[in-house]
Amino acid sequence: MTAERTPLHDEHVRLGAQMTNFGGWVMPLQYSSIRGEHSAVREAVGLFDLSHMGELRVIDERLAQRVVTRDLARLQTGRIQYALLCNEEGGIIDDVLVYAVAEGGYLLVVNAGNQDGDFEWMQAQGEGPVLNVGRDWALVGVQGPHAVGLVQRLTNSQLGGVKYYRFIEGTVADVACVISRTGYTGEDGFELFCASSDAVRLWRALLDEGQADGIKPAGLGARDTLRLEAGMRLYGNDMDRGTNPLEAGLDWTLSLDKDFIGRDAIVQARRNGLTRQLVGFKMLDRSIPRHGYAVVRDGARVGIVSSGNVSFTLGYNIGMAYVPPALAAPGSHFGVDVRGTAAPAEVVALPFYKRPHPK
Repeated sequence: MTAERTPLHDEHVRLGAQMTNFGGWVMPLQYSSIRGEHSAVREAVGLFDLSHMGELRVIDERLAQRVVTRDLARLQTGRIQYALLCNEEGGIIDDVLVYAVAEGGYLLVVNAGNQDGDFEWMQAQGEGPVLNVGRDWALVGVQGPHAVGLVQRLTNSQLGGVKYYRFIEGTVADVACVISRTGYTGEDGFELFCASSDAVRLWRALLDEGQADGIKPAGLGARDTLRLEAGMRLYGNDMDRGTNPLEAGLDWTLSLDKDFIGRDAIVQARRNGLTRQLVGFKMLDRSIPRHGYAVVRDGARVGIVSSGNVSFTLGYNIGMAYVPPALAAPGSHFGVDVRGTAAPAEVVALPFYKRPHPK
């Protein structure tokens, strides 16, 4: 199958981006350097093309409540929740953002490689219509300490009242947008939804206006190192259909007092007790942990690294891994098998990085 292109594909090529296939989409991996793009987001502002993400429109509230793990009854218009879609066995089909929209019903933002599968799975539940609208929309992320000021200069909407995990409709650079105070970097900022036909105009306006802020376009490489520092899970690495939400430390996304697909299996797993837990860890030497590396203790394999990389912000190397509960407490030690050597690591609390509060 041919990889799809976002409406901003030619902009990335024009900027000299190194392109890669991610979730069936041709996406920028990096433009200059991952370290430089990562630092721009932490210190100034970065611009991301997120148009590969999927959007599913669910009209029927009963269907939404049945497929989503959070109780949506109190989710007011203009607010957003992070939640999961689970199968009957309690495994994670996807992690999603649920938007309560003014027209009624919900918009679910889903992962790029899962969007068509999620759509078909929801349709198969047989309750109410589901619309797969992701390819009609573009999505741009503006993230970093200068992000709010940058977007504010390009809109007449007052963004101070748009708190974290809330959204409004407005215009940015004369482009009609949904302005969502969300992100996947650990920094403040917005994700801007617009019509695919307006994506280039919005992208260029943000880049032009952001020059004084030190803006840099940022690719998937920086997006991965940023989200890892923030302790945010990546679908396909840190969770999948074989992962119970309790193992992944996502029990806070579960409204077990309501009925949803997978609830009974999750409750049973909690009764039975967990055999593994997701933890954060830091390396105690210069070794870099990678997805799929074995976690070892006393010469035996006891777990697996789900994500790992350099932390440009903290100055040491970090990762997340599934380990037995006995090794899950902060301060526990284990080895990571890096090319046949058990490199020493220590469990630490997540997230690794929290942004400073503004003065």
